[in-house]
Amino acid sequence: MSGRYYYAFFERFSRACAHHPSLSKVLLVSTVSGGGLVAFYNVGDSKRVAHADAGLAGPPKKKVVILGTGWAATSFLKGLKSTSYDVEVVSPRNYFAFTPLLPSVTNGTVEARSIVEPIRNIINKKGPHCEFREAECYKIDAHNKKVHCHTMQASSLGGKEEFTIDYDYLIIAVGARANTFNTPGVEENAHFLKEVEDAQKIRRSVIDCFERASLPSISEEERKRLLHFVVVGGGPTGVEFAAELHDFAHEDLAYLYPALRSYVKITLLEAGDHILSMFDKRITAFAEEKFQRDEINLKTGSMVVKLSDKEISTKERVTGHVVSVPYGMVVWSTGIGTRPFVMDFMKQVGQTNRRALATDEWLRVEGTDSIYALGDCATINQRKVMEDVSAIFSKADKSGSGKLKLEDAREVVKDICERYPQVELYLKMNKMKDFADLLKNAEGVKSTELDIEMFKKALSAVDSKMKFLPATAQVAAQQGTYLANCFNRMEECEKNPEGPLRFRGTGRHRFHPFQYKHFGQFAPLGGEQTAAQLPGDWVSIGRSSQWLWYSVYASKLVSWRTRMLVISDWGRRFIFGRDSSRI
Repeated sequence: MSGRYYYAFFERFSRACAHHPSLSKVLLVSTVSGGGLVAFYNVGDSKRVAHADAGLAGPPKKKVVILGTGWAATSFLKGLKSTSYDVEVVSPRNYFAFTPLLPSVTNGTVEARSIVEPIRNIINKKGPHCEFREAECYKIDAHNKKVHCHTMQASSLGGKEEFTIDYDYLIIAVGARANTFNTPGVEENAHFLKEVEDAQKIRRSVIDCFERASLPSISEEERKRLLHFVVVGGGPTGVEFAAELHDFAHEDLAYLYPALRSYVKITLLEAGDHILSMFDKRITAFAEEKFQRDEINLKTGSMVVKLSDKEISTKERVTGHVVSVPYGMVVWSTGIGTRPFVMDFMKQVGQTNRRALATDEWLRVEGTDSIYALGDCATINQRKVMEDVSAIFSKADKSGSGKLKLEDAREVVKDICERYPQVELYLKMNKMKDFADLLKNAEGVKSTELDIEMFKKALSAVDSKMKFLPATAQVAAQQGTYLANCFNRMEECEKNPEGPLRFRGTGRHRFHPFQYKHFGQFAPLGGEQTAAQLPGDWVSIGRSSQWLWYSVYASKLVSWRTRMLVISDWGRRFIFGRDSSRI
């Protein structure tokens, strides 16, 4: 065959290696004109050289610093395709963790190593313009555009090393910490379930409780205390962990510790009236019935007021009585709180008395021009329609007559619904076809022309439908992907803005605002049964939903490496049961 054929093959092979770095170290053996040719070609090295050569020319690159390696940060990093930036990632954890599977790690269904992906595996694919620093940010200097960091290595390696990093753009995606609500004793005595280390610690503690309870010198009362496991919080994480712990105790540990089977007790405490309150009522009712059948002690209307090393005290909302019961292990899963350095930064930018960093609809921190925040550490401060109602009316009233025709309103309705998503939500909830229906159906509106007072009256109830986004992995991942797309098209959109109209100015916004698309949620309930709530009010409960859960979670894992590890862990559990060794 001709040399052109070999060149085309070699070019295709190079492209394949560029997308799959594991192929870059390949011994290529081919025969050319009867002779042997042996070559070692490392595409990764040549790619780095090409990037380095390209960096010698052109204007200096903007510096993007990313704080965190969670869902939001990793999605942004993977989605950032533009080479116009120098990227530096700073995090005390050099891996990304698939947090929805943390409850499975606590009982050995899945191994901790299976759900983590080394962040350098992702960074190395980006070329030399992307670096990682294993350190923790402890202060943000927004005025001088610097972040102050210190390392986390042990003293034997030199202890903490402090340094600063300059930035042009800062992406804050550090997640959140567990919220104890300042309950006495929780920080010292409870287990949390936010990190991989937390899940491993819980797993060791469960085994420790069983091993100590099996000692012949332990009294009956002490044995009951040791095997009383308390879960605080009836949200998805708390419910899933309680279900996983029940399966672990009754399907695996009961056969290893048969004499202890009757002593095991699991209690789930919830301050509200029901568990899984964010789910459909059908799912809530099924979950409560299943827990009752499984003899999981569900106590609603119980608020924890104190936690000692051996007793947990709760206040019953109905009676007002405080009850104290002994326990062996407590897992606290009741919400999220703000990290200390983020709280300090919030004071810098004038955001006090808030749960999280407030951003605009483009994920930019309010009060700044080059800092973005996404994931659990931030919340979008959606602008109210009534704040801009006069500006909207003036923009729609092109003639300046002070009277707005419905035809004129239709011209800006797309921009209104995009800039203020609560408008579209209000239309759907009230079964209105379009914005014109909203104006027509307003009380006191009887003509096809509206003045400013009629317009205000028509929109007065819209802001009541504003909703804050939940602090979930799904939201964080979508925000990271959205912001990466904005950065990829930054230069193009500077010249040709594509966003909605500026009602309080001229022209358009650079980008379309972030819009969250809900793809459903799962609630594993143990016993190979899962509740699924998908868009369109579609609810499914049972074993079929469990297999859907397996499929969705396997597909959402960030690499083929983690997919294969998790799937093999599931297979091992089906065949051999869960691993109960304490490592």
